[in-house]
Formats: sequence, C-alpha cells, structure tokens
Amino acid sequence: MTSVSAQSRPSIAKLNPREPIGIRPRVHGKFLIAGDEKLCVRGVTYGTFEATGNEAQFPDAEIVRDDFRQMAAYGINSVRTYTVPPIWLLDLALQHGLRIMVGLPWEEHTAFLDDRRACEDIERRVRLGVRACDGHPAILCFAVGNEIPASIVRWHGRQRVQLFLRRIFEAAKEEDGEALLTYVNYPSTEYLDLPFLDFASFNVYVECPDKLTAYVARLHNLIGDRPLVLTELGLDSRRNGLEAQAESLRWQIKTSFAQGSAGIFVFSWTDEWHRGGHNIEDWDFGLTTRDRQLKPALLATAESFSEAPLQAQLDWPRISVVVCTYNGSRTLADCLEGVSRLNYPDFEVIVVDDGSTDETPAIAGRYRVRLISTENRGLAGARNTGMEAATGEIIAYIDDDAWPDPDWLTYLAWTFMSTNHVGAGGPNLAPPDDGLVAECVANSPGGPLHVLLSDTEAEHIPGCNMAYRKRALEEVGGFDPIFRAAGDDVDVCWRLRGRGGTIGFHPTAMVWHHRRNSLKAYWRQQVGYGKAEALLERKWPERYNGPGHLSWAGRLYGRGATRALGFGPRRVYHGPWGSAPFQSLYQPGPGFLASLPQMPEWYLATATLAALSGLGIAWPELLLLATPLLVLSFTLPIWQAGLSVSRIHFNTPRSSKSLGALRLVTLSLHMTQPLARLWGRLRHGLTPVRSRGGRSLALPRQRTTRLWTGRWQSPTGMLTGVMGRVRRDGVAILAGGAFDRWDLEVRGGLFGGARLLMTVEEHGGGIQQFIFRSWPRLSTAGFAITVMFATLAAGAALSDALVAFAALTFILAMIVTKAAVECAAATSTFATTLTAMDEEG
Repeated sequence: MTSVSAQSRPSIAKLNPREPIGIRPRVHGKFLIAGDEKLCVRGVTYGTFEATGNEAQFPDAEIVRDDFRQMAAYGINSVRTYTVPPIWLLDLALQHGLRIMVGLPWEEHTAFLDDRRACEDIERRVRLGVRACDGHPAILCFAVGNEIPASIVRWHGRQRVQLFLRRIFEAAKEEDGEALLTYVNYPSTEYLDLPFLDFASFNVYVECPDKLTAYVARLHNLIGDRPLVLTELGLDSRRNGLEAQAESLRWQIKTSFAQGSAGIFVFSWTDEWHRGGHNIEDWDFGLTTRDRQLKPALLATAESFSEAPLQAQLDWPRISVVVCTYNGSRTLADCLEGVSRLNYPDFEVIVVDDGSTDETPAIAGRYRVRLISTENRGLAGARNTGMEAATGEIIAYIDDDAWPDPDWLTYLAWTFMSTNHVGAGGPNLAPPDDGLVAECVANSPGGPLHVLLSDTEAEHIPGCNMAYRKRALEEVGGFDPIFRAAGDDVDVCWRLRGRGGTIGFHPTAMVWHHRRNSLKAYWRQQVGYGKAEALLERKWPERYNGPGHLSWAGRLYGRGATRALGFGPRRVYHGPWGSAPFQSLYQPGPGFLASLPQMPEWYLATATLAALSGLGIAWPELLLLATPLLVLSFTLPIWQAGLSVSRIHFNTPRSSKSLGALRLVTLSLHMTQPLARLWGRLRHGLTPVRSRGGRSLALPRQRTTRLWTGRWQSPTGMLTGVMGRVRRDGVAILAGGAFDRWDLEVRGGLFGGARLLMTVEEHGGGIQQFIFRSWPRLSTAGFAITVMFATLAAGAALSDALVAFAALTFILAMIVTKAAVECAAATSTFATTLTAMDEEG
C-alpha cells in the first residue's frame, strides 16, 4: 500500500485560500459566488455510510471531525452528501470552512410516477429534508434528485419526468427561497431539459482526456448560461492501481476546470461505501482507504485543486484589451471598472475614443488605460486603430456597454494556447438587474449571439466578446471601414475562415453585456442591424439567398433565438433497448419552410397577400383564395413567437401577473424585430428584387467558350480563378455541390441567373483546352411566382374580371421582364469573364 507521508502534506494556507464562509452562495453567470468573491467548488463526495448509533448515515462525530480536518488541510472546500446531514455535521463543516451539497434522497430507481401517493411522499420528504437543514450557513446547495435511471425516464417519458422534477424543485424553493437547487444528471439522460435549475450538475466518468474535454464542452452548450458542476468523477484504484488513480484524477480535475466547470466533486473521500444495505468491498474510488490511510490520489487532487481554474505558472501571452467607444459615457465606467479587475498577468488596455462629444474622454482618463482619440470614423475604423496600437500578440475586443468576468482573458488565452485557432470568443450574458424591458430584450431575437459549428468551434463570434491573434488580423487587413456601426465582426470572421483559419469558443470566457432598456432603442438597434446586413450582402452576395436571407452553416446559441416551426419530432437516441451510455436528444435542423416565418421577408409576402386580397374586390374568387392565406401568414409568426416565448425561463421569480406581462412584451418584440430588420434592409438596398448578376446584359441563351492554355493547371484552379474574377465585380456566384451537374452559378436576382459547366481536354506537354458551357435558368422561386401569377391572370380572364386580369397581367409582365434581365445579366457575367481570361492567355 502506497501512502502519503505527513511531510508531503501541503499547507492549509496554500491550498485553501480564504473564502467567505457563512455567506449563502448564488449564481453569477457561468459561475458561483459567495458575497463578491467567485466560489470555485473543490469538493469530494462523502458516503453513503452504514447507519450508526447516531441514527444518521454518517460516521461518528469524531471520525467526521477528523475527516473534515484532513479535507480542509488538502484544499477541499466542499463536501457532497447523498443523505440529509444532521445539524452537528453542518456545524462541523462550518468550523472547518467546508460547504455541504445536500442530497435529498428518494427512490429514483422505481417507477415513481406510476404511483400518485409515491409522488406526494417524495415531495413531502424533499420538503422535510430542506426544512431539517434550517437554512444553515454551511449549505452549498440541495440536490433534488440523483441519476434517475435511463430506463425509468424512458418508461415514464422525459416530459413527465421534467415536470415532476420541476414540481419538487418548486417545493424545495418554497421551504428555502435563498438556497441553490440542482438535480444531478448523468450522460444516459443528458437530454432532460431542466432550465429552471439554479445550476447544472452531472456525474461524468470518462477515462480519456480528449473525450472529457469534448463532453464538458458539449454539456456547457446543452445547459446554456448557467454554471456547470461535475458532481462525480474518479477512478477505481483496486482495478487500475494507486498511481493510475492519482494520475487520472490529476488530468480529470485540470481538464474539467480548464473547460470552465464551476466546481468538481471527486468520488470519493474514502473507500468506505455502503449501498443497498451492504458494504461495497470490491470498489476503491476513495482518496483514502477504509481506515483513512491517505492514497497518492489525495495529493494529486490537492495539487490540482490548488491550480484551479488554470495553472498560474504557464507562459501566458501578452493581450491587448481594446475598448472602442463613441459617446459611451453612460456605461464606459462600468466597462473599465470590470477591465481593471481582470485576473491576468500580462495585459494592456487601449480605449479608442471615436470622436465622442460627451464625457467619454474624462471617464477614460480616470483609469490606467492608453487613451487614443480620433475623429469619428465608425466602429470598424476604431477597432483598426486599436489593432495598430496593440503591443500584445492577442487582441481582445469588448464593447463599451459590456464588462468582463475577472477570468475572461485567462480562458481566452487558454483557448489560444491549447489550439491553433486564429480567433476565440465566449458568451455574452445580460446583467440580471438591468430592468424589465432589458430582460425582455435579452429574451428576444436580434441579440449578439454566437454561431457554433461544433461545441468548440465557432462560425461567428459577436464583437462585444471577441479576440484574435494580431498577426492573423493584420493578414486580412483588419476590419472593413464600410461597417460603421455593425457587421464588421461578421465580415472579419468570414474573411479569417476563408483563409483557412478557425475560430474557437470557450463557454466561460464570458462578459456581461447590457441589452437595450427601451423599446425605441431596441427598434433603432435592429434597424441598424438591417443596414449592416445590407452592407454584408453587397460584399458577400453569395452568402444570401434570392429573397435576401442569410443562412448560417452552424447553429445560433444564446437566449432570444427564435425557434423555427419544427414539424419533425425531437427524438432521443436511447440505443438498443435503451442501453446506450450516452443518450442524446436529436432534432433535425429547421428546414427552409419551417424557417420562413422568422425571416423579415415573410412580411413582404404578407403584404403581397394583402394586396391580392384587396384585388379580390374586383374578383371575388381571388378574395376567397387569398384571404385564408393572408390569415395564415399572420398566424404563423404569432404561433412561432408564442412557441419561442413559452419556452423562456425568466431569471427572476415573479408573480403570475408580472410574468404574464413579461411574456406579452417579449412576444411583441419577437413580432416587431423582423419588421425592424426588414426596414433597415430595404432602406439600404437589400430587397428581394435587387440585381446581383452584373451590370452588362447579353442575350440569355446557351453559350460554349473554349480556352487554350500552354501551362498546365488543375480544373479546380481554373474554376477558382473564374469565381475570384466574378466576385471581385461584386457578383453573387455559387459553387456547385457534390450532387450537382454544374460547377458555378451566377445569381442574377430572385428570379433568374445562369449556370456553367466545365470540362478539360489534355493535349500533352501541358497544353489544355478548357471548354465552358453556360446557360440561363429561371430560379425555383422565379418559376413558382411566374406560374402563380400566370394562373391567376388566366383565372381572372376566364371569370371576366377585367380589372383583376389587367392588374395581374401587368404584374406578370413585370416579373417576366425582371427574370429576363436577371438571366441576361448573369449570362453576360460568364461571357465577359471568360472572354477576358482568354484575352489574357
């Protein structure tokens, strides 16, 4: 038996720094805090034990006292129990600076929902368990349940289990409204949706560092804005050996904290374990033996806990924090106050004052920052100024209406140090005390959301919380100055990714970001975002569809994202006979039709239906046809908004009346946001009838062009060259997919375009002949709209509704003309591009 000697014991002062004891902890974003200090939970599990003479499932008080003394000496600050502890144990915990996570035990392993009386008894015992602790200051939190078996959840159905857990959660809250409450989940039922919990808890046993890294990242994205605590991890020393257990715990703890866990409980303090009426003798997960001999795993745990959340002795890169501000006097002080509290060894702060006319320069002058004042050039220009002045190898941008978590830079730097990402970001959370309107806005669409391609890689990170390697940012020329207020963050992400770079995401590199606190301000913001989208579409036309809607490759994460109308079922992967160890909820991404009502352009379709209904005055049959569609077009966005709002969990408990008012305001914001975006788009040229096929016209017909070359190049290189030349002219060009029998498509507009197919003849000696065939095509939307109006015009003629016939025929003529012009412009683009390439040889 290898044990730890007394000389190996670290000092209490080193491993257990002073923390506020006796102050009830609370949730603060992705972390727990006690008072104003962040609470990093460094815990062990304790029990369950065989009942002793003290009638509790715990050892005698002297043994508990010795255990707690040893825990404190090795840097442990929290203990998880699986049964309700007696008051004397809580008193001992308080004396040793320990917090207790209290398990409220009940029969999770039974089909409890099949018995109404059993459910009532569970609720009663949950209430009694919370009441028995009497609001003791040593309480960390209560766990209202622990690992309901996957087969039981599958038996009852996840919705019923979720509702029952909410029922006992609310019962516990009624007994102690200030206590933190959680439910301890595990991978086999990770699909349980429990947004009402104060924080998320998971038991995770993964014996590979990469898999643990990936799974913790997944859990963060599943739970959203709340803290994640890993309530069990460990390794059995009986089967794996003492040294293997120590090494495994070392990397498990470091990996879990590095990935942003708010706390960890190692399973367990001792090998002594009693379960199901029997002592478990063939598992040794403890940090100590049954007779409390110390194992090497205890020292490994203590050393890893002492470095939490990340090792301070690493070679941390220098970071330049850049705050760009224009008349930001209302919030700049909060921002710089937060920046001044950053816990990072090597950083500078640069404030770029973009021509402010208020007290912004004076406020910045009160802090240790480098202030750069310029004339007003817009947000992208200010960010470039900060980039040029930065001395750090990493530049971290934060908005003047946001402030960072103290460990913001640490998590960003760790992302850069552990990957090859050229950029990195994290979540931006709404402050909980900004007011009712701000909370409604935080739960409404149009906010600064991140778009993730995977649990750790982003397609887009919003500008209020983004960092880049300075070298990579300089290589793409920084931010594009045409974006004066918004859109520059999207553009730079696309350019960096277009050069092969990747952008990371860390779930706890978080900032607090104020949302708009008035309906008027929210409207102006969304109109501004509509303008930014119009600018982006001009620069990146191929990323937008015909009506003008951007489709992301990844998924949007964060509060406020509108839920698409999902008509497909959300399915849980259980594995054969419910046996899969990792069981996940799968839902297909929203298709085009399901996403339509959330698009701003939907309101243009509604206006078109309203016009057709009006035309029904002259043709009653049209009124009968168009009116139901008009009603449906009004109903679907309301249904979608209602679906989104119904699933919102507002942070602050309120009365039913005030909660109803919050939901009503949020519903109205979900309805008006697309209108604001649409107005901003239309005012700046992003309309469904815009032309993006080129300026010149050519007869829209099939053409064949032949290009000879004396220097060999790959077909891919040739097509890439064609795409590049077309894009430089601001024309929307798309590459064909793996199943397409065409190579390139120029989108002339909503109604028409042209496609191109290429082949190559090899003539030896590097001589090649590239043969291009291009032809015009009517888009699917253009064809459908043309057929619809042609059918309506024919119907009006047959009904002798001459006024309706004339109006519909005029509209049809306009559509056909527009389609012909778009096809002609796209055809001309291919023709002129290939001719220019032929002339250049």
